[in-house]
Order: sequence, then C-alpha cells, then structure tokens
Amino acid sequence: MIEIADIREWRTHDVVDAAGHKIGVLEAVYVDTSTDEPAMATVLVGLPTRRHLVFVPLAGAVVGPGYVKVDHDRSLVKKGPAIGTDDVLPAEDEAAIFAHYGLPYQPGVNGARQLARR
Repeated sequence: MIEIADIREWRTHDVVDAAGHKIGVLEAVYVDTSTDEPAMATVLVGLPTRRHLVFVPLAGAVVGPGYVKVDHDRSLVKKGPAIGTDDVLPAEDEAAIFAHYGLPYQPGVNGARQLARR
C-alpha cells in the first residue's frame, strides 16, 4: 500500500502503466472518504494547449525512482473520464470513473462523495 504522505511527494512525477509506457504526470491524489486511504490519482495528459486530468486507480500502484507505476494500460486511462485542469470533480461524475475501471462504487451516507482530493 502507498501511504498518502508518501505519494504526495511524487506530485509532478511520471505516471506509467505496467509496461512502462508514460501516461502523464501525477497531479493530485484522491482518497476514499470511508477509509482515508489513497484511491485515485489525477494524471495530467494531452498537448500543452489541450491538457486535461484523467483519473486512475491507485490499487496495486508501485512507486519507483521518479515514477508511479499503475496497474492499468495507458490507452484505458487516457480514454477515461476527465476534468479540466482547473475543474473540480462533480459528485455526480464519480460513479462513471469507477465504472470505467470496472470497480464498485459506494457513495457515502446520504449520497456523500466517495472521493476527496488531498
């Protein structure tokens, strides 16, 4: 497991898939609100004039010298739900992120968010 304090130190480092292909740059970490454990990361992708943030699960991620390696293929991550670089993830869009990766989505009590940016 990657400790949240540790993964924050990797902000701006490369995010790569299991084959070592660069996906983008780590922008932020989102924790599961029920456990306060790192659950997702946003990765900055795209051309300099058309950048956006895509979400990738951190389960199974490995931290190496200057990179974070995730368990999901680069093409899957880049096709996932995205937000603008200055946008905030709307609560109603969380389920789509989990569905994209085939993960169960469990909103909190009274529909509270499952993800929170740290």
